[in-house]
Amino acid sequence: MDYQHTIETLSREVYQRLKLAVELGKWPNGRRLSARQREEALQAVIAWGELHLPAQERVGYLEGGCNSARRTASGNGEPQVYEPGRERG
Repeated sequence: MDYQHTIETLSREVYQRLKLAVELGKWPNGRRLSARQREEALQAVIAWGELHLPAQERVGYLEGGCNSARRTASGNGEPQVYEPGRERG
């Protein structure tokens, strides 16, 4: 079985367990993930999400895009900076 097929056939439950393991840094039994396990689990979570989830539910989704994609209304190419308590626009 190849990697792509494995990702395509993972259940949502396995995806959620992998995602939680990456977030917590440990498996459901409490054992710590090695750096390699964490990296590979994260890659699987991202790949599964790309296939099965809408964009806004995927790992790494940023509402409104990344900062480099946002530009001021004047079109001067400067990124907009979010300031708490200040109206956007």
